[in-house]
Amino acid sequence: MALDVAPSGVALLLALAWDVLLGEPPAKMHPVVWMGRAIDVALRLAPRRGAVLQLAYGVVVAVLLPLGCAALAAGVLVATARMPLLQLAVETYLLKSAFALRALGEAARAVRDPLARRDLPAARYALRSLCSRDAGALDEALVAAAAVESVAENASDSVVAPLLFYVVLGLPGALLYRMANTLDARIGYHGRYEWLGKPAARLDDALNLLPARATALLLLVAGWLRGCDVRRARAIGRRDARRTASPNAGHPMATMAGLLGVALEKPDAYRLGDALRPVGPDTIDEAWRLTRSSAAAMVVLALGAMVLRDAVL
Repeated sequence: MALDVAPSGVALLLALAWDVLLGEPPAKMHPVVWMGRAIDVALRLAPRRGAVLQLAYGVVVAVLLPLGCAALAAGVLVATARMPLLQLAVETYLLKSAFALRALGEAARAVRDPLARRDLPAARYALRSLCSRDAGALDEALVAAAAVESVAENASDSVVAPLLFYVVLGLPGALLYRMANTLDARIGYHGRYEWLGKPAARLDDALNLLPARATALLLLVAGWLRGCDVRRARAIGRRDARRTASPNAGHPMATMAGLLGVALEKPDAYRLGDALRPVGPDTIDEAWRLTRSSAAAMVVLALGAMVLRDAVL
């Protein structure tokens, strides 16, 4: 009966089980790796000079690649419409590629474990899988803070946002978001792709406006369930969320800082929260537990929304 009533909900549960039990597919079979290859092709065709030309090309890439992924997902669903079990298997596989909860936890532990044994060089090296920050000059507290910040930000980018787009727009929406977010991660930063990457960065900002704020609310729910000072976290979230350069990342990061009672600092950029306690390996553990609980809450909300949608339609 569940398969007839809400196949999208079944696909979500199966994709979540895949993520928890198996983790990421092999690189050669990973749809996000395929997205990266499509971006590589687009970059090889990009104009080498001229801000206006690069900006115009960046607009084309930022529009066509995410829409192309959405169109391919829709095409696959249409092609398998008369084969429900095959459609479910394909949707589960592609949806799993749009989010990465287990991989986020593994990346957090990869930083936490060397910090716990006071191996700072190894912790700095492991931080590269969580964020693009130069960790070469960071001390133990700043490495731990960077890991906590990245866990909070990726709670939105890697879990809440793709699932939210899945609820609203189905599999095409989830893959559209994942391509846009991947594109931003590749070329949305200042530097080599300054003009080429601006459209991708702005698109990613727009797509994450709601998910980042929803993630902050879900973290508050998780904090309440775990006995954190939610009132303090809300106050710090309102005070500090706009201190980051990103219009979105500061919301889950500041909320996480408030729930943990720590200050999360990126030198010469921002400082979120109040230093009521030091930041260390145990802080990363607590941040991951809050993220995992917020992800569980998101799954429950997503399933409820899909059941309600199917009942209404």
